[in-house]
Amino acid sequence: MSDRNDACPPLRLSGPTAEIDAGPEGPEVGAFFDLDGTLVAGYTAAAQTKDRLRRRDLRVIEFLTIVELAVQFRLGRRAFETLIEGSALTVKGRLAREIDERGEHVFRRSVADLIYPEMRELIRAHQRRGHTVVLSSSALTNQVGPVARYLGIEYIVCNRLVTDEQGILTGEIEQPVVWGPTKASSVQQFAADHQVNLGASYFYADGDEDLSLMRLVGHPRPVNPGPLLTKVAAHRGWPIVRFRSRGSGGLLGVARRLVGVSSLAPLGAVALGVGLAQRNKRAGINFLTRFWPGTVLALSGVKLNVAGAEHLTERRPAVFLFNSRNNIDVFLVAALVKDNWTGIATKEMGSSRVFGRLGKLFDVAFVDREHPGTAAVLRPLEAAARNGLSILIAPEGARLDTESVGPFKKRAFLIAMATGLPIVPIVIRNSDSVAGRHTVKLNPGTVDIAVLPPVSVAGWTPLNLRERIAQVRTAYLETLAEWPTEPGDRAGP
Repeated sequence: MSDRNDACPPLRLSGPTAEIDAGPEGPEVGAFFDLDGTLVAGYTAAAQTKDRLRRRDLRVIEFLTIVELAVQFRLGRRAFETLIEGSALTVKGRLAREIDERGEHVFRRSVADLIYPEMRELIRAHQRRGHTVVLSSSALTNQVGPVARYLGIEYIVCNRLVTDEQGILTGEIEQPVVWGPTKASSVQQFAADHQVNLGASYFYADGDEDLSLMRLVGHPRPVNPGPLLTKVAAHRGWPIVRFRSRGSGGLLGVARRLVGVSSLAPLGAVALGVGLAQRNKRAGINFLTRFWPGTVLALSGVKLNVAGAEHLTERRPAVFLFNSRNNIDVFLVAALVKDNWTGIATKEMGSSRVFGRLGKLFDVAFVDREHPGTAAVLRPLEAAARNGLSILIAPEGARLDTESVGPFKKRAFLIAMATGLPIVPIVIRNSDSVAGRHTVKLNPGTVDIAVLPPVSVAGWTPLNLRERIAQVRTAYLETLAEWPTEPGDRAGP
Protein backbone atom coordinates (compact mmCIF):
# COMPACT_ATOMS: atom_id res chain seq x y z
CA MET A 1 0.00 0.00 0.00
CA SER A 2 1.52 3.30 -1.03
CA ASP A 3 2.25 6.00 1.55
CA ARG A 4 0.54 9.35 1.49
CA ASN A 5 0.86 12.33 3.81
CA ASP A 6 -2.78 13.36 4.04
CA ALA A 7 -4.71 12.18 7.09
CA CYS A 8 -7.52 9.71 6.50
CA PRO A 9 -10.90 10.61 7.98
CA PRO A 10 -12.63 7.97 10.08
CA LEU A 11 -14.79 5.57 8.08
CA ARG A 12 -18.50 5.17 8.68
CA LEU A 13 -19.56 1.62 9.44
CA SER A 14 -21.17 1.23 6.02
CA GLY A 15 -17.74 1.90 4.46
CA PRO A 16 -15.78 -1.02 5.91
CA THR A 17 -18.64 -3.50 5.69
CA ALA A 18 -19.30 -2.53 2.06
CA GLU A 19 -15.61 -3.02 1.32
CA ILE A 20 -15.70 -6.51 2.81
CA ASP A 21 -18.93 -7.46 1.02
CA ALA A 22 -17.40 -6.39 -2.29
CA GLY A 23 -14.07 -8.13 -1.63
CA PRO A 24 -12.84 -11.66 -2.29
CA GLU A 25 -14.36 -14.69 -0.61
CA GLY A 26 -12.75 -17.73 0.93
CA PRO A 27 -10.79 -18.92 3.97
CA GLU A 28 -7.46 -17.77 2.54
CA VAL A 29 -8.50 -14.25 3.56
CA GLY A 30 -7.91 -13.72 7.26
CA ALA A 31 -9.65 -11.26 9.57
CA PHE A 32 -7.70 -10.79 12.81
CA PHE A 33 -9.33 -8.87 15.67
CA ASP A 34 -7.68 -7.51 18.80
CA LEU A 35 -9.79 -7.67 21.98
CA ASP A 36 -9.35 -4.87 24.53
CA GLY A 37 -10.08 -1.43 23.11
CA THR A 38 -11.00 -2.93 19.73
CA LEU A 39 -13.82 -5.43 20.13
CA VAL A 40 -14.46 -4.35 23.71
CA ALA A 41 -14.60 -0.84 25.13
CA GLY A 42 -12.15 -1.09 28.00
CA TYR A 43 -10.17 -3.96 29.46
CA THR A 44 -11.47 -7.44 30.14
CA ALA A 45 -8.73 -7.93 32.75
CA ALA A 46 -10.22 -5.04 34.73
CA ALA A 47 -13.61 -6.80 34.77
CA GLN A 48 -11.95 -10.01 35.98
CA THR A 49 -10.09 -8.14 38.73
CA LYS A 50 -13.23 -6.32 39.88
CA ASP A 51 -15.05 -9.64 40.10
CA ARG A 52 -12.30 -11.18 42.20
CA LEU A 53 -12.18 -8.16 44.50
CA ARG A 54 -15.96 -8.25 44.91
CA ARG A 55 -15.80 -11.91 45.89
CA ARG A 56 -12.70 -11.34 48.07
CA ASP A 57 -10.88 -13.88 45.91
CA LEU A 58 -7.81 -11.67 45.47
CA ARG A 59 -5.47 -10.93 48.36
CA VAL A 60 -4.54 -7.32 49.00
CA ILE A 61 -0.85 -7.99 48.40
CA GLU A 62 -1.66 -9.68 45.08
CA PHE A 63 -3.82 -6.77 43.98
CA LEU A 64 -1.19 -4.19 44.94
CA THR A 65 1.48 -6.17 43.10
CA ILE A 66 -0.60 -6.23 39.91
CA VAL A 67 -1.28 -2.49 40.20
CA GLU A 68 2.43 -1.78 40.70
CA LEU A 69 3.41 -3.90 37.71
CA ALA A 70 0.74 -2.22 35.55
CA VAL A 71 1.97 1.26 36.50
CA GLN A 72 5.58 0.33 35.83
CA PHE A 73 4.60 -1.19 32.50
CA ARG A 74 2.79 2.00 31.48
CA LEU A 75 5.88 4.01 32.46
CA GLY A 76 8.05 1.76 30.33
CA ARG A 77 9.94 0.31 33.29
CA ARG A 78 8.60 -3.24 32.97
CA ALA A 79 7.95 -5.53 30.04
CA PHE A 80 4.45 -6.81 29.34
CA GLU A 81 5.70 -10.31 30.03
CA THR A 82 6.34 -9.34 33.67
CA LEU A 83 2.82 -7.98 34.06
CA ILE A 84 0.99 -10.99 32.67
CA GLU A 85 3.26 -13.47 34.46
CA GLY A 86 2.52 -11.64 37.72
CA SER A 87 -1.20 -11.99 37.03
CA ALA A 88 -0.80 -15.71 36.36
CA LEU A 89 0.74 -16.25 39.77
CA THR A 90 -2.45 -15.05 41.48
CA VAL A 91 -4.35 -18.13 40.22
CA LYS A 92 -1.62 -20.67 40.90
CA GLY A 93 -3.05 -23.88 42.37
CA ARG A 94 -6.57 -23.28 41.07
CA LEU A 95 -8.45 -25.61 38.75
CA ALA A 96 -8.29 -24.36 35.16
CA ARG A 97 -11.93 -25.37 34.71
CA GLU A 98 -12.95 -23.14 37.62
CA ILE A 99 -11.12 -20.13 36.16
CA ASP A 100 -12.72 -20.67 32.75
CA GLU A 101 -16.20 -20.96 34.26
CA ARG A 102 -15.67 -17.76 36.20
CA GLY A 103 -14.49 -16.06 33.03
CA GLU A 104 -17.76 -16.98 31.36
CA HIS A 105 -19.71 -15.55 34.29
CA VAL A 106 -17.77 -12.27 34.23
CA PHE A 107 -18.30 -12.01 30.49
CA ARG A 108 -22.07 -12.31 30.79
CA ARG A 109 -22.22 -9.99 33.77
CA SER A 110 -19.81 -7.24 32.75
CA VAL A 111 -18.17 -7.66 29.34
CA ALA A 112 -20.95 -8.55 26.88
CA ASP A 113 -22.40 -5.05 27.11
CA LEU A 114 -18.99 -3.55 26.28
CA ILE A 115 -18.69 -5.20 22.85
CA TYR A 116 -18.92 -2.62 20.10
CA PRO A 117 -21.97 -3.48 17.94
CA GLU A 118 -20.12 -1.99 14.97
CA MET A 119 -17.31 -4.50 15.41
CA ARG A 120 -19.84 -7.27 15.64
CA GLU A 121 -21.19 -6.21 12.25
CA LEU A 122 -17.66 -6.25 10.81
CA ILE A 123 -17.12 -9.77 12.12
CA ARG A 124 -20.38 -10.88 10.53
CA ALA A 125 -19.37 -9.32 7.24
CA HIS A 126 -16.14 -11.35 7.24
CA GLN A 127 -18.01 -14.50 8.24
CA ARG A 128 -20.48 -14.01 5.38
CA ARG A 129 -17.54 -14.00 2.96
CA GLY A 130 -16.17 -17.22 4.43
CA HIS A 131 -13.02 -15.55 5.76
CA THR A 132 -10.89 -17.11 8.48
CA VAL A 133 -11.84 -14.99 11.49
CA VAL A 134 -9.39 -14.96 14.41
CA LEU A 135 -9.47 -13.27 17.80
CA SER A 136 -5.80 -12.37 18.34
CA SER A 137 -5.07 -10.86 21.73
CA SER A 138 -2.49 -10.66 24.48
CA ALA A 139 -5.23 -11.42 27.02
CA LEU A 140 -5.71 -14.86 28.59
CA THR A 141 -8.04 -17.61 27.41
CA ASN A 142 -10.52 -17.05 30.26
CA GLN A 143 -10.94 -13.49 28.94
CA VAL A 144 -10.77 -14.25 25.22
CA GLY A 145 -12.72 -17.51 25.04
CA PRO A 146 -16.16 -16.23 26.13
CA VAL A 147 -15.97 -13.31 23.69
CA ALA A 148 -14.98 -15.60 20.84
CA ARG A 149 -17.82 -18.02 21.56
CA TYR A 150 -20.35 -15.21 21.81
CA LEU A 151 -19.27 -13.76 18.46
CA GLY A 152 -18.98 -17.13 16.72
CA ILE A 153 -15.21 -16.85 16.23
CA GLU A 154 -13.60 -20.27 15.82
CA TYR A 155 -9.92 -19.43 16.16
CA ILE A 156 -7.99 -17.81 19.01
CA VAL A 157 -4.40 -16.59 19.23
CA CYS A 158 -3.73 -15.48 22.82
CA ASN A 159 -1.81 -16.14 26.02
CA ARG A 160 -2.56 -19.38 27.81
CA LEU A 161 -2.13 -20.48 31.41
CA VAL A 162 -0.09 -23.65 31.97
CA THR A 163 -1.81 -26.57 33.72
CA ASP A 164 -0.45 -29.83 35.12
CA GLU A 165 -1.79 -33.33 34.46
CA GLN A 166 -4.65 -32.79 36.94
CA GLY A 167 -5.81 -29.57 35.29
CA ILE A 168 -4.36 -27.40 38.06
CA LEU A 169 -2.77 -24.09 37.13
CA THR A 170 0.98 -23.87 37.72
CA GLY A 171 1.17 -20.07 37.82
CA GLU A 172 3.06 -19.96 34.52
CA ILE A 173 2.26 -18.70 31.01
CA GLU A 174 2.90 -20.72 27.86
CA GLN A 175 5.94 -19.31 26.09
CA PRO A 176 6.50 -17.16 24.20
CA VAL A 177 4.22 -14.56 25.74
CA VAL A 178 1.95 -13.14 23.02
CA TRP A 179 2.65 -9.40 22.83
CA GLY A 180 3.82 -6.96 20.15
CA PRO A 181 6.38 -8.69 17.88
CA THR A 182 5.58 -12.15 19.31
CA LYS A 183 1.91 -11.54 18.58
CA ALA A 184 2.87 -10.78 15.00
CA SER A 185 4.99 -13.93 14.76
CA SER A 186 2.19 -16.00 16.32
CA VAL A 187 -0.24 -14.72 13.69
CA GLN A 188 2.33 -15.48 10.99
CA GLN A 189 2.58 -19.05 12.26
CA PHE A 190 -1.21 -19.35 12.39
CA ALA A 191 -1.47 -18.08 8.82
CA ALA A 192 1.10 -20.64 7.63
CA ASP A 193 -0.68 -23.47 9.44
CA HIS A 194 -4.12 -22.53 8.03
CA GLN A 195 -3.12 -21.42 4.52
CA VAL A 196 -4.14 -17.81 5.17
CA ASN A 197 -2.74 -15.15 2.84
CA LEU A 198 -1.69 -12.25 5.07
CA GLY A 199 -1.35 -9.99 2.05
CA ALA A 200 -5.11 -10.33 1.47
CA SER A 201 -6.02 -10.23 5.16
CA TYR A 202 -7.35 -7.64 7.63
CA PHE A 203 -6.17 -6.72 11.11
CA TYR A 204 -8.24 -4.60 13.50
CA ALA A 205 -6.50 -3.21 16.59
CA ASP A 206 -6.11 -0.07 18.69
CA GLY A 207 -2.72 -0.42 20.36
CA ASP A 208 0.64 1.02 19.34
CA GLU A 209 2.20 -2.37 20.17
CA ASP A 210 0.32 -3.88 17.22
CA LEU A 211 2.14 -1.82 14.58
CA SER A 212 4.36 -4.77 13.66
CA LEU A 213 1.30 -6.88 12.87
CA MET A 214 -0.41 -3.99 11.07
CA ARG A 215 2.53 -3.90 8.64
CA LEU A 216 2.19 -7.62 7.87
CA VAL A 217 -1.36 -7.58 6.49
CA GLY A 218 -2.69 -6.13 3.28
CA HIS A 219 -5.59 -4.36 5.00
CA PRO A 220 -4.53 -2.82 8.32
CA ARG A 221 -7.49 -1.22 10.10
CA PRO A 222 -6.72 0.86 13.21
CA VAL A 223 -9.77 0.98 15.52
CA ASN A 224 -10.04 3.81 18.04
CA PRO A 225 -6.24 4.17 17.78
CA GLY A 226 -3.94 5.96 20.18
CA PRO A 227 -1.72 8.91 19.15
CA LEU A 228 1.21 6.92 17.68
CA LEU A 229 -0.96 4.48 15.74
CA THR A 230 -3.06 7.40 14.48
CA LYS A 231 0.07 9.18 13.25
CA VAL A 232 1.41 6.11 11.46
CA ALA A 233 -2.03 5.36 9.95
CA ALA A 234 -2.27 8.91 8.61
CA HIS A 235 1.20 8.65 7.07
CA ARG A 236 0.59 5.26 5.47
CA GLY A 237 -3.00 5.86 4.41
CA TRP A 238 -4.56 3.23 6.64
CA PRO A 239 -8.31 3.86 7.06
CA ILE A 240 -9.16 4.67 10.69
CA VAL A 241 -12.35 3.38 12.29
CA ARG A 242 -13.71 5.11 15.39
CA PHE A 243 -16.76 4.19 17.45
CA ARG A 244 -18.66 5.99 20.22
CA SER A 245 -21.36 3.40 20.96
CA ARG A 246 -19.66 2.02 24.09
CA GLY A 247 -17.59 3.39 26.92
CA SER A 248 -18.06 6.54 28.97
CA GLY A 249 -17.87 8.96 26.04
CA GLY A 250 -15.44 11.13 28.04
CA LEU A 251 -16.44 14.30 29.82
CA LEU A 252 -19.03 15.12 27.15
CA GLY A 253 -20.70 11.72 27.60
CA VAL A 254 -20.81 12.10 31.36
CA ALA A 255 -22.23 15.62 31.01
CA ARG A 256 -24.90 14.41 28.57
CA ARG A 257 -26.08 11.70 30.95
CA LEU A 258 -26.04 14.01 33.94
CA VAL A 259 -28.12 16.64 32.18
CA GLY A 260 -30.49 14.02 30.79
CA VAL A 261 -31.23 12.47 34.17
CA SER A 262 -31.37 15.89 35.84
CA SER A 263 -34.09 16.97 33.40
CA LEU A 264 -36.50 14.69 35.29
CA ALA A 265 -36.67 17.08 38.27
CA PRO A 266 -37.95 20.21 36.48
CA LEU A 267 -40.23 18.25 34.14
CA GLY A 268 -41.51 16.22 37.09
CA ALA A 269 -42.28 19.41 38.98
CA VAL A 270 -44.27 20.78 36.04
CA ALA A 271 -46.06 17.43 35.66
CA LEU A 272 -47.00 17.52 39.33
CA GLY A 273 -48.38 21.01 38.84
CA VAL A 274 -50.39 19.90 35.83
CA GLY A 275 -51.82 16.97 37.77
CA LEU A 276 -52.75 19.12 40.75
CA ALA A 277 -54.24 21.90 38.61
CA GLN A 278 -56.46 19.44 36.74
CA ARG A 279 -56.98 17.22 39.78
CA ASN A 280 -56.05 14.34 37.54
CA LYS A 281 -53.03 12.09 38.18
CA ARG A 282 -53.07 10.82 34.61
CA ALA A 283 -52.82 14.36 33.20
CA GLY A 284 -49.59 14.88 35.12
CA ILE A 285 -48.24 11.47 34.09
CA ASN A 286 -49.09 12.18 30.45
CA PHE A 287 -47.17 15.46 30.57
CA LEU A 288 -44.13 13.65 31.91
CA THR A 289 -44.28 10.72 29.46
CA ARG A 290 -44.84 13.06 26.52
CA PHE A 291 -41.81 15.24 27.19
CA TRP A 292 -39.25 13.48 29.39
CA PRO A 293 -38.24 10.45 27.23
CA GLY A 294 -37.76 12.66 24.18
CA THR A 295 -35.78 15.17 26.21
CA VAL A 296 -33.41 12.49 27.54
CA LEU A 297 -32.88 11.03 24.08
CA ALA A 298 -32.19 14.45 22.56
CA LEU A 299 -29.75 15.42 25.32
CA SER A 300 -28.01 12.04 24.96
CA GLY A 301 -27.57 12.51 21.22
CA VAL A 302 -29.94 9.64 20.36
CA LYS A 303 -32.11 10.02 17.27
CA LEU A 304 -34.99 7.79 16.20
CA ASN A 305 -35.36 6.97 12.51
CA VAL A 306 -38.98 5.83 12.31
CA ALA A 307 -40.75 4.17 9.39
CA GLY A 308 -44.55 3.86 9.62
CA ALA A 309 -44.96 6.53 12.30
CA GLU A 310 -48.59 7.06 11.27
CA HIS A 311 -49.48 3.66 12.75
CA LEU A 312 -48.67 4.95 16.24
CA THR A 313 -51.94 6.89 16.39
CA GLU A 314 -54.05 4.93 13.90
CA ARG A 315 -55.73 2.85 16.62
CA ARG A 316 -55.63 3.92 20.27
CA PRO A 317 -55.61 2.43 22.79
CA ALA A 318 -53.59 -0.55 21.56
CA VAL A 319 -51.16 -3.20 22.70
CA PHE A 320 -47.77 -2.00 21.44
CA LEU A 321 -45.41 -4.94 21.02
CA PHE A 322 -41.67 -4.37 20.67
CA ASN A 323 -38.77 -6.75 20.24
CA SER A 324 -36.31 -6.58 23.12
CA ARG A 325 -32.67 -5.74 22.50
CA ASN A 326 -31.80 -4.11 25.82
CA ASN A 327 -33.19 -2.29 28.85
CA ILE A 328 -33.74 1.02 27.04
CA ASP A 329 -36.10 -0.36 24.37
CA VAL A 330 -39.17 0.38 26.49
CA PHE A 331 -37.85 3.93 26.89
CA LEU A 332 -37.58 4.32 23.09
CA VAL A 333 -41.10 3.00 22.61
CA ALA A 334 -42.40 5.32 25.34
CA ALA A 335 -40.87 8.26 23.45
CA LEU A 336 -42.94 7.25 20.41
CA VAL A 337 -46.25 6.33 22.10
CA LYS A 338 -45.95 9.46 24.31
CA ASP A 339 -49.06 9.37 26.52
CA ASN A 340 -51.90 7.26 27.93
CA TRP A 341 -49.91 4.07 28.36
CA THR A 342 -48.79 1.57 30.95
CA GLY A 343 -47.07 -1.74 30.55
CA ILE A 344 -44.84 -4.55 31.68
CA ALA A 345 -41.12 -4.35 32.30
CA THR A 346 -38.52 -6.76 33.60
CA LYS A 347 -37.84 -6.89 37.31
CA GLU A 348 -34.26 -5.82 36.46
CA MET A 349 -35.68 -2.51 35.26
CA GLY A 350 -37.72 -2.32 38.44
CA SER A 351 -34.54 -2.42 40.50
CA SER A 352 -33.21 0.70 38.75
CA ARG A 353 -33.33 3.71 41.06
CA VAL A 354 -34.79 6.00 38.38
CA PHE A 355 -36.77 3.72 36.09
CA GLY A 356 -38.07 1.56 38.91
CA ARG A 357 -39.64 4.52 40.68
CA LEU A 358 -41.06 5.86 37.44
CA GLY A 359 -42.53 2.47 36.60
CA LYS A 360 -44.34 2.32 39.91
CA LEU A 361 -45.68 5.82 39.33
CA PHE A 362 -46.96 4.78 35.90
CA ASP A 363 -48.49 1.56 37.28
CA VAL A 364 -46.09 -0.58 35.25
CA ALA A 365 -46.10 -4.28 36.18
CA PHE A 366 -42.55 -5.52 36.85
CA VAL A 367 -42.28 -9.26 36.24
CA ASP A 368 -39.72 -12.02 36.18
CA ARG A 369 -39.44 -13.22 32.58
CA GLU A 370 -38.88 -16.78 33.72
CA HIS A 371 -41.82 -16.74 36.18
CA PRO A 372 -44.24 -14.13 34.83
CA GLY A 373 -47.39 -15.03 36.76
CA THR A 374 -49.60 -14.32 33.73
CA ALA A 375 -52.99 -14.32 35.45
CA ALA A 376 -51.88 -11.87 38.13
CA VAL A 377 -50.38 -9.59 35.48
CA LEU A 378 -53.48 -9.62 33.29
CA ARG A 379 -55.94 -8.25 35.81
CA PRO A 380 -54.47 -4.75 36.37
CA LEU A 381 -53.68 -4.38 32.67
CA GLU A 382 -57.22 -5.27 31.69
CA ALA A 383 -58.44 -2.56 34.04
CA ALA A 384 -55.97 -0.09 32.55
CA ALA A 385 -57.19 -0.88 29.03
CA ARG A 386 -60.80 -0.29 30.08
CA ASN A 387 -59.65 3.17 31.24
CA GLY A 388 -58.28 3.96 27.77
CA LEU A 389 -54.61 3.15 28.36
CA SER A 390 -52.41 1.45 25.79
CA ILE A 391 -50.13 -1.40 26.88
CA LEU A 392 -46.39 -1.52 26.16
CA ILE A 393 -44.95 -5.02 26.27
CA ALA A 394 -42.02 -7.08 24.92
CA PRO A 395 -43.27 -10.56 23.98
CA GLU A 396 -39.91 -12.34 23.93
CA GLY A 397 -38.37 -14.46 26.66
CA ALA A 398 -34.98 -13.90 28.27
CA ARG A 399 -31.86 -14.79 26.28
CA LEU A 400 -28.23 -13.66 25.96
CA ASP A 401 -28.11 -13.04 22.20
CA THR A 402 -30.74 -10.44 21.33
CA GLU A 403 -29.70 -9.98 17.70
CA SER A 404 -32.39 -12.37 16.46
CA VAL A 405 -36.10 -12.43 17.29
CA GLY A 406 -36.71 -14.83 20.14
CA PRO A 407 -39.80 -16.99 20.66
CA PHE A 408 -42.92 -14.98 21.56
CA LYS A 409 -44.62 -15.70 24.86
CA LYS A 410 -48.43 -15.84 24.94
CA ARG A 411 -48.87 -13.20 27.64
CA ALA A 412 -48.94 -10.13 25.35
CA PHE A 413 -51.44 -11.75 23.04
CA LEU A 414 -53.67 -12.92 25.86
CA ILE A 415 -53.78 -9.32 27.06
CA ALA A 416 -54.86 -8.17 23.60
CA MET A 417 -57.55 -10.86 23.43
CA ALA A 418 -58.81 -10.14 26.94
CA THR A 419 -59.07 -6.40 26.31
CA GLY A 420 -60.02 -6.50 22.63
CA LEU A 421 -57.25 -4.02 21.81
CA PRO A 422 -55.47 -4.21 18.45
CA ILE A 423 -51.81 -5.18 18.36
CA VAL A 424 -49.33 -2.67 16.94
CA PRO A 425 -45.94 -4.31 16.24
CA ILE A 426 -42.93 -2.04 16.76
CA VAL A 427 -39.74 -3.47 15.26
CA ILE A 428 -36.46 -2.16 16.69
CA ARG A 429 -33.42 -2.88 14.57
CA ASN A 430 -30.31 -1.53 16.28
CA SER A 431 -30.85 -0.08 19.75
CA ASP A 432 -27.67 -1.90 20.79
CA SER A 433 -25.84 0.82 18.88
CA VAL A 434 -26.68 3.30 21.67
CA ALA A 435 -26.79 1.07 24.77
CA GLY A 436 -25.70 -2.33 26.03
CA ARG A 437 -28.24 -4.96 26.97
CA HIS A 438 -28.06 -4.59 30.75
CA THR A 439 -27.39 -0.86 31.01
CA VAL A 440 -29.51 2.27 30.93
CA LYS A 441 -26.51 4.41 29.93
CA LEU A 442 -27.10 5.99 26.53
CA ASN A 443 -24.49 6.83 23.90
CA PRO A 444 -25.04 9.05 20.83
CA GLY A 445 -26.39 7.32 17.74
CA THR A 446 -29.41 6.64 15.54
CA VAL A 447 -31.88 3.84 16.23
CA ASP A 448 -33.98 2.47 13.36
CA ILE A 449 -37.59 1.64 14.26
CA ALA A 450 -40.42 0.38 12.06
CA VAL A 451 -44.05 0.62 13.20
CA LEU A 452 -46.25 -1.94 11.43
CA PRO A 453 -50.00 -1.57 10.77
CA PRO A 454 -52.36 -2.52 13.63
CA VAL A 455 -53.41 -6.16 13.81
CA SER A 456 -56.99 -6.87 14.89
CA VAL A 457 -57.51 -9.73 17.34
CA ALA A 458 -61.12 -10.22 16.26
CA GLY A 459 -61.61 -13.91 15.60
CA TRP A 460 -58.62 -14.94 17.68
CA THR A 461 -59.32 -17.98 19.85
CA PRO A 462 -57.27 -20.31 22.04
CA LEU A 463 -57.41 -22.80 19.18
CA ASN A 464 -55.76 -20.53 16.61
CA LEU A 465 -53.63 -18.47 19.01
CA ARG A 466 -50.37 -20.26 18.25
CA GLU A 467 -50.85 -19.67 14.52
CA ARG A 468 -51.70 -15.99 15.04
CA ILE A 469 -48.63 -15.46 17.21
CA ALA A 470 -46.44 -17.09 14.54
CA GLN A 471 -47.85 -14.69 11.93
CA VAL A 472 -46.98 -11.64 14.04
CA ARG A 473 -43.49 -12.95 14.73
CA THR A 474 -42.98 -13.60 11.02
CA ALA A 475 -43.76 -9.94 10.36
CA TYR A 476 -40.87 -9.02 12.66
CA LEU A 477 -38.50 -11.40 10.90
CA GLU A 478 -39.49 -10.15 7.45
CA THR A 479 -39.15 -6.50 8.48
CA LEU A 480 -35.67 -7.07 9.92
CA ALA A 481 -34.64 -9.01 6.81
CA GLU A 482 -35.89 -6.32 4.41
CA TRP A 483 -35.99 -3.02 6.23
CA PRO A 484 -38.54 -0.48 4.95
CA THR A 485 -37.09 2.66 3.38
CA GLU A 486 -39.52 5.51 3.33
CA PRO A 487 -37.99 8.89 2.43
CA GLY A 488 -39.27 11.65 4.64
CA ASP A 489 -40.47 9.20 7.29
CA ARG A 490 -37.82 10.29 9.74
CA ALA A 491 -39.09 11.30 13.16
CA GLY A 492 -37.34 12.61 16.22
CA PRO A 493 -38.21 11.41 19.71
